[in-house]
Amino acid sequence: MAVYTDIEENALKNFLLDYDLGSLISFEGITEGVENSNYRLVLSSGNYILTLFEKRVNSAELPWFVGYMGHLAKNNISCPLPIKAKDGQALRQLANRPALIVTFLDGQAVKNITEQSCLELGRGLAKLHKAGEGFDSERSNKLGAQGWKSLLSQCDSHGDQKIEALISQTHCDLEKVLSHWPEPKELPRGQIHADLFPDNVFFKNESLSGIIDFYFACTDFFAYDIAICINAWCFENNEHYLPQRTAMILQGYEEFRPLSPLERNRLPVLCQGAALRFLLTRLYDWIHTPPGAKVVKKNPWDYQKRLTYFLEHKSV
Repeated sequence: MAVYTDIEENALKNFLLDYDLGSLISFEGITEGVENSNYRLVLSSGNYILTLFEKRVNSAELPWFVGYMGHLAKNNISCPLPIKAKDGQALRQLANRPALIVTFLDGQAVKNITEQSCLELGRGLAKLHKAGEGFDSERSNKLGAQGWKSLLSQCDSHGDQKIEALISQTHCDLEKVLSHWPEPKELPRGQIHADLFPDNVFFKNESLSGIIDFYFACTDFFAYDIAICINAWCFENNEHYLPQRTAMILQGYEEFRPLSPLERNRLPVLCQGAALRFLLTRLYDWIHTPPGAKVVKKNPWDYQKRLTYFLEHKSV
């Protein structure tokens, strides 16, 4: 989450007239994340999240996200539920951006990752994958392997030697990963979250209570979603890999969806690809984020370290 577009209070109040949500009490921008503009709304009927879609999401695909989240909610996944306006439509316009209000979930992101939270994560991810099986509409992964070369080509160095060295190394690493990447029909696939970082998972009393931020969700390998979680949850201080956390994620996951031997076999290269994907998007944002944006840019070198680890060890 982030804030690129500022909202005037009167404009927001007029926008809310189209809903049966009561009056505006307060609102504030949420600066975590890098993609869309997000605001926490406090209304007389309760708390909500307002998202203005900014960057990588094609507006024509927004109904897919709305439908997917609605499907998950109907299948007992605790996730934000899109709110429909008085005309029955969830997607609207605000500040010349596509806009969506969703329900606010109770719980907090885990501050200190533990083996127990990793076990809970694995269980929640498997349930998410199982619940999505009935949602037949597909969305291609725009940040999948087929788009990595193009994304890297858009990252020029601007004369910064440190960035230039990172780009040069990433070109080499990209070829290594792509040379072993699974074919499209090689592994089980379906609807995945594709961005399940700790700040997108809520806990209450050490139990997973909800999953948020589905705007990278797409149709891809289930095991790739696991690889993203391994990258995001299983490194201490962005550097030291903790294999026991991975073991707990896999244990929790396989309670609800056992992995095939081939998925297990391909997990190391999927971890390489997951590290590369976040290295590339962080690198792009490091270079291209507008100076005035209220967003905390994330360090691409953290994911270079992860990628280097998985390329050198070829195991998880």
